[in-house]
Amino acid sequence: MFTSSLNQGNSAISGFAGPYGNVTIVLTSSTTATVAFTGNTVAGNTYLFGATGAVALDVNATTFSVSNIMGTNSGTGFTPGPFTVGSGQESSFGMFNLVIDSFDGTGHASSIIMFTLTNTSGTWGSPAAVLAFNSNGFDAAAHIFVMTAPANASNSALATGFAGEGTGTPTVPDGGTTVMLLGAALGALGMARRFLMS
Repeated sequence: MFTSSLNQGNSAISGFAGPYGNVTIVLTSSTTATVAFTGNTVAGNTYLFGATGAVALDVNATTFSVSNIMGTNSGTGFTPGPFTVGSGQESSFGMFNLVIDSFDGTGHASSIIMFTLTNTSGTWGSPAAVLAFNSNGFDAAAHIFVMTAPANASNSALATGFAGEGTGTPTVPDGGTTVMLLGAALGALGMARRFLMS
């Protein structure tokens, strides 16, 4: 068994104490693994997984399949899922070749998301070998809902953001890029105003 912690929060949740959750991998054969994302309760807050990018992995396989996706929630009034599988950007933590989305909204968030991975292009020698680091230095990430413990679906989330596991640093736009984008937006507004005034 291999376990790692989602210990880096982005700016939206970094004010809440982590780790936000754990990723556990159990190798059931050389080509199959059971993966579980489990949210933590820390300092009076419960962390749940939900919405777009609910959980993400960089799977160490050229091709793989995902099956038996199941979400549960130990809180009150939650209906986890339904889930869809894809790949893509996970906030500032980079691109992942496996992203599982959950239906939107706090009421569909999960305290645990489990699934089975099957390597269709090779084998894994150990549970840790199931994961690879993406170009940003992260092998796992999740979309986190911060709830007051015990979690209740009738309450609003205190915050939502993303957390990752790895040795990298979440990317943020540099100051030059931000200024350039702001300048372009202001220029476009000025042109629109001139057009409307004429």
